[in-house]
Parts: sequence; C-alpha cells; structure tokens
Amino acid sequence: MVVLFLQGPPGVFARTIADRLEKRGVQTLRVNLSAGDWLGWHDRRCTSYRGRLDNWPKWLRDYCGHNKVTHIVYYADRVPYHVAAAEVGADMGLVCLAFENGYLRPDWLTLEHRGMSAHSLFPEDADLIRRSGETLPEIDRQPLYKYPFINEAVNEVSYNMANVIFAWAFPGYVRDKLYHPFIDYLSNIPRFAMARRRNRHAHHVIDDIIATGLPYYVFPLQLQSDYQLRYNSQYDHIAEAAEEVTRSFALHAPSSARLVFKVHPLDNGMEPWSRILRTIAKKHGVKKRVLLVDGGNLARLLGHAAGSLTINSTTGLHALRADCPTKVLGIALYDIEGLTCQKPLDEFWRGASAPDKNLLEALERLLAASIQVKGCFFTREGREAAAELMAERIIDGTVNLPDALCEAPPRLEKARSRGIATTFSEQIKTRGKMERWTHVWPG
Repeated sequence: MVVLFLQGPPGVFARTIADRLEKRGVQTLRVNLSAGDWLGWHDRRCTSYRGRLDNWPKWLRDYCGHNKVTHIVYYADRVPYHVAAAEVGADMGLVCLAFENGYLRPDWLTLEHRGMSAHSLFPEDADLIRRSGETLPEIDRQPLYKYPFINEAVNEVSYNMANVIFAWAFPGYVRDKLYHPFIDYLSNIPRFAMARRRNRHAHHVIDDIIATGLPYYVFPLQLQSDYQLRYNSQYDHIAEAAEEVTRSFALHAPSSARLVFKVHPLDNGMEPWSRILRTIAKKHGVKKRVLLVDGGNLARLLGHAAGSLTINSTTGLHALRADCPTKVLGIALYDIEGLTCQKPLDEFWRGASAPDKNLLEALERLLAASIQVKGCFFTREGREAAAELMAERIIDGTVNLPDALCEAPPRLEKARSRGIATTFSEQIKTRGKMERWTHVWPG
C-alpha cells in the first residue's frame, strides 16, 4: 500500500494521518502544490509540483505510476487539483479518498470515497438508509474537542499568506479562492470589531420575528467563498439563489408570511447583503416582508420557523433536527425524499412537510458509522484521535462501510442536469469562479 496525500486543511492534520499510517507499515507520499502546503509538511516524503494547472493531470499520472501509488487522499474534493486527481485515480484503478469538515458537527470530520455532495458515493435511497441505520448504535454527541476560533484563524491566515508572499516559489499554482487573501482578511477587521453590537441587535430582531406569531421562512446564507457552494450548485453567486427564492416567495407564499435571510457568522462583509436583498425584495414587491438578520442564534430562529431553505449548507441538517420543513436548492447529501421537500420550489411554501424523525436518526447513525470520524483539525487531542481512526479505516478498507458505498455517485446526474461543472475540463472552462479581488454580485 502506497498512500499519496495532496492538499490538506491548513496546518499539520494531513501529516498526522500519514504518520499514523507509517507507524503501521504503510508508505506515504506527499505532493506540495503551494508554499502553504510546504509550510505544513516538508520532509523526505514530499515532492513539489511547480508546473501549470493544465499540465497537472499528466504529471500526476506519471508520478503515481512511477511510485506505485495505491491510494490518493485529499481535502476539499472540488479544488481543481483534486478534481483532476480523482479522474486520474479512477482511470488508474486507485482508491481516492476525500476528507472534510463533518456533517455531524461539532467534533466530527468526514472521510469518504471519491468526493462529497454530487460526487459522494453515500446512498440517497431512503429505504436502504432506514434499514441500515436502525441497526446501528446511537451517536456519541458529547463535545470533546472544543477550540477557540484563533486556532483555526492562525492556521488559515498562515497558509494563505504564505501562498501570496512566496508565490514565486510555486509559479504555476492557482489559488482556488474567491477573494484575494489581503482583501479577505482586512475586510474581517470591522466585522470582528462590531460583532457584539451586531449580535445584540440580531437577538432583538429574532425576538420580534418570533413574537409576532406570523409564519416565516429562514434562508441561512452560506459564505460566497464556500467551494462547495461554487462547485456543487448551479449558482455563480448566492444572490441568484436569493432572487429565485424571493420571486417564488412573492408569488406563492402565504400573504402574511415573511422571508428571513441570516448572514453567515464568518461572512467577511464584502458582499453587501443588505443592499442586495433590499434591491431584490423591492423588485418583486415584497420589501416589507423580507428581513435580514446579521448575528444571533440560528437554532432559535429555526425552532419557530414555518420552513427553511438552503443551497447545500450543513445548516440544512440543523433545520431537520429542529423538525423544520426544508428545501435544498443545490446538491446536498441529505437531500433525500422523506427528509427534505422534493416538490418544486413554488409548492414548498404551502405544501412542505416536516422531516421523518426516524429517517433522520437512521441517516445520522449511518453517517457516523460509515463516513464520519470523531475529532477535529485544530487541537492536538482532536487531531490525533481523528487521524488514528482515519488511518485505521484506510488500512482496513472500511471507508463508507457498512452499507454506504454505492457503485456510482447517485447525485451526479442531478448535478449535470442543472449545468454544474463535474469534470476537470469543465472546471477549467469556469475559471471565473476562482479568485476575485472584489465581490461578484451580478447587480
């Protein structure tokens, strides 16, 4: 067994998995694509690729053949380098594994075959999930690996600033970032400074929304920079989804209902959401019925909502746990009949039903048993616990087991039918979804 690691999350987590594999006699390799990669891992196992993105698939194929690679492991499966790696691996008969933040947060990480969302091999058949999940043990939901945000921020900033400052060392590297790091981090300073004031105001707004007793629907906004949003949905910008939802709401929702958009807690402020949503609401004649909440408690807002909408965020799972009818607009693993609304958007407002609690429990048990591991990226204890479990599953070949390994991605055709780029060549043609210096709201 020879396991090749590509990019991991900022920090040393990928190297920690590799060290656990080496202790069990497995040979591990690493290809560094950027200065940030090198910063986190640069020992004898590492090779640097400094070529162009379009030459990467051929180089990787030659490298894997020469080194007798059997497994390729990567973080963030839709990063263009990893999209190419999955295709090269499939052609060569290699095992390709993707890891990410977990579905059952906090304290869980994902490790699954091939990729996530549209490319996940996790089943979407409700009957299969129900049968498999009901025999599995209850989930350990006790938080074990809490960490301050500064732990994550230091790793993130160090990684991305190294890629900017030492870009000359990897001249062919293409950053898959929507915003330039300088602009991104500077824009966060006023957001952090005003966080407490925003939260106080948001709590009052949420209290007022609930106190009226009128029905409302919640649309928690994702980060515009979220690669899962950019590569697992049909939208180039969240504003497109917001307008689609607002138009439908104006035409089909109960006249007393309101539509509440909630800003992501880590939003950098570069997307002028207040102006965007005010413009859209005015256009569709519902300016007084569309609200924006920036801060506060999402769980409380969901707990009293008539329904929830998401593109493909894991907040959809939080909504389901709150027994809230939920509509998924993009591609999400949990978009399953019996859990989320499968009707057209126009019918959601008056015809959505609450999720099947037994099916939700079965889904989460199957997730925990097959593609989730307990741990985290940003504390030593959490990192070592997750790395040990991931190494064990890689060696034993139990990733996606039991009962969660389909032969082909069951959501892929749905993604293609919506015009979502699913291959490396298609992604290269949509390079506009990569780094921008300013916000990209179409309006």
